[in-house]
Amino acid sequence: MIDYKDIERSIIKKYRKDIWSKFVKAINDYKLIEENDNIMVCISGGKDSFLLAKCFQEIKRHGKFSFDVHYVCMNPGYTEKNKQLILDNAKKLNIPLEMFESDIFDVVSNVQKSPCYLCARMRRGCLYKKAQELGCNKIALGHHLDDVIETTLLSMFYGSEIKTMMPKLHSENFSGLELIRPLYLIKEKAIKDWASFNKLTFLNCACHFTEKVSNHEESSKRVEMKNLIEMMRKTNPNVDYNIFKALDNVNLNCILGTKDDGVYKSFLDNY
Repeated sequence: MIDYKDIERSIIKKYRKDIWSKFVKAINDYKLIEENDNIMVCISGGKDSFLLAKCFQEIKRHGKFSFDVHYVCMNPGYTEKNKQLILDNAKKLNIPLEMFESDIFDVVSNVQKSPCYLCARMRRGCLYKKAQELGCNKIALGHHLDDVIETTLLSMFYGSEIKTMMPKLHSENFSGLELIRPLYLIKEKAIKDWASFNKLTFLNCACHFTEKVSNHEESSKRVEMKNLIEMMRKTNPNVDYNIFKALDNVNLNCILGTKDDGVYKSFLDNY
């Protein structure tokens, strides 16, 4: 078994360029961590959130800010096998994990329309409430660069608008709470490589619904975007970076219309 200290070293040495440096860059560029923050790091059981936890442990030890952190996992109704895998990985990685219970899987199991959307909203609400209980002002989630790009394309192809997953945002329903995404600049491939290199096995998806229905709509659309990007990489290796950079390089002189707080503005208004 690989020692957790070797796993930590792999983040800052072998994967310094592809993981650690990009984690620190996101923290600095988007001002995700500030002095005296109290942050709840959410662990779902997957590779992304566990890497997020390890990066937080590292930056807490060696970073320039003094802040508090809680490593929390919400159990929405995992099977005992999946629950134990999460607990075993937390122990293997030396993460002081707190797990709390909810009945979200049971609630959404009989929902026919958009169960994943409902589940995500309920999870978010439970996590915000837990963060308030812990006195936290920020919640850290493990979304990575591929999530950002896929979300952008989904919005364009299926939502008829250009919008993306932001590196941080204020909660609309829970005053004083902010959501941050410190893995924002890290590619999923780097995370997979890190897990494989350290011989780590994580949960993929432990949802009861997706276990029963393998081709449900929300999942298949995201897989469609993933496959599309992978196909485009064959002729344009930088396509994912270019999509991401475009979101930070919008030329408003060549946009038909924009929305600000729901108010639409046409290019004709100032033509």
